[in-house]
Amino acid sequence: MSRLIAAVMVSLDGVMQAPGGPDEDTSGGFAHGGWVWPYAGEDEAMDGLFAQPFALLLGRRTYDIFAGYWPQVPSDAPHGGIADAFNGATKYVATHHPDTLAWRHSHALGADVVSAVRALKHRDGPDLVTQGSSDVLHQLLASDVVDELRLLTYPVLLGRGKRLFDDRTQAASFRLAASRTTKTGVIVSRYLRDGDVRTGSFVDD
Repeated sequence: MSRLIAAVMVSLDGVMQAPGGPDEDTSGGFAHGGWVWPYAGEDEAMDGLFAQPFALLLGRRTYDIFAGYWPQVPSDAPHGGIADAFNGATKYVATHHPDTLAWRHSHALGADVVSAVRALKHRDGPDLVTQGSSDVLHQLLASDVVDELRLLTYPVLLGRGKRLFDDRTQAASFRLAASRTTKTGVIVSRYLRDGDVRTGSFVDD
């Protein structure tokens, strides 16, 4: 079976909107696009996530951003390695217009995204990795199909914007499997799904 890994760049207050550039996603009046840039500098910030076989799971907005950028990056460019990995990977996309998926190895998930993801997880194949795609990720977190959270937490408060977790997120326990801090202060954490939420009380019986 494949696992579903949600790889997310997130602010201290949980915002994941438009980390890559000012024009990436200005919906809702978001004015801080590109907030990751001042903390960049370590190409392996995902700690080898893309060094192993993987398939991308993307929402349509993120897909269009990636499809407009990564195919143009040559192999010998500074980010050529990740470009080659993304261009060669299978892409599963949540879209209402499957006929417009021009990036090679791209496939539409269909009308029922969660059912399609569950079916993909039960097939032999590489792990599924999300990037961005907040709307799709909210559906997946609400349906309890995420096996791993790979979070890059940046030392910045953004105040408003699309957040990683919303009120639909399914209650679940995760176990911290690894954590480190980059030279620029980004906390890279890997959380593995670990059963149901466990509760107790500090009050003696």
